[in-house]
Amino acid sequence: MQPIMEIGSVAQAIAWQADHAANNGAPCTGRIVRAQLGLLDGATEVGRRLAAWPGRALEDALPLRLAGGHHFLVLNGTEPRLGAVYRGEVTDQAEVDALVLAITRDHDAALLPWLDGPPQTNEAGRSASIMAALLWLSERFGPRFEMNELGASAGVNTMMDRFHFDLGGTTAGPADSPMQIRPEWKGPPPPQVPVQIVATEGCDKAPVDLSDPDQALRLKAYVWAEVTERIGRIDAAIALAARQPPRVTKMDAADWVERRLAAPQPDDTTRVLYHSIVWQYLPPETRARIEAAMARAGARADARRRLAWITLETNRQTFRHELRVRHWPGGEEGELLGTAHAHGAWVEWFGG
Repeated sequence: MQPIMEIGSVAQAIAWQADHAANNGAPCTGRIVRAQLGLLDGATEVGRRLAAWPGRALEDALPLRLAGGHHFLVLNGTEPRLGAVYRGEVTDQAEVDALVLAITRDHDAALLPWLDGPPQTNEAGRSASIMAALLWLSERFGPRFEMNELGASAGVNTMMDRFHFDLGGTTAGPADSPMQIRPEWKGPPPPQVPVQIVATEGCDKAPVDLSDPDQALRLKAYVWAEVTERIGRIDAAIALAARQPPRVTKMDAADWVERRLAAPQPDDTTRVLYHSIVWQYLPPETRARIEAAMARAGARADARRRLAWITLETNRQTFRHELRVRHWPGGEEGELLGTAHAHGAWVEWFGG
């Protein structure tokens, strides 16, 4: 595959994303993404917008935006023709190219809004890395955590206190949960220590309401169709949200972080800001405000009211998804605890 740092054009981004899907267990989705190359000649409004994309197409997840739209047409029954591709019955790329072009022409207006925003996969599998980091922190600073998720989308991972985890033999959460998180674990297991999540909130500029069938189906559409366990996790999240809805505020990211950090903090807790595959989508000025707010809050942190920042984000040079933790007092420089599959299929743990 082409190194990500060399990708500059929309066509290169589409080809890279297609290869990435094919190499990560989704060859059918890869074929549909690759067929986007055939749209760049401008025969559709979608194709014209793709070709004239003003930003960094791969960093903006442009190919996955449209892939979500195509999958949605299948899931809602509007366009059954692509079902044969997702089922692996049509594998010839030329046939897939022609089919995607025809479907895009037929549904041009419906597909166009899918380019307006990045995918909101809200992948529950990523919570394995977040929980592992909490276990690491608990061993050092105590078990009580106040959790604050940035870019929470539908709030799936704000419900992680209701998930059951098996992380290389280390377990956490209720054993009878409908959400069972068991990634392939590489390296030693994290410590078997208590984790008590005393409060959780989330923020997103465009939250998804899991109680709304259309919005829940849109969330499913961003999941690669071949990866059925991920579809199952979305269904489990919907079931959990029906019992107790997650708390997700519609708000600017920097405004929300500043507000949360200014709120009273319970005694003997670690206040945690966490996010997964979100940072790349925030404008530079927003990132700078969040960094500054965390630095100010870190300067106020003490042994009774601690602060931590857990991130599972993409290294834009290596495209590895790195789990890092910064904490105050004492660890503001941060530690690399591991790397993980983008959708949580495996975690490679360095943290001990």
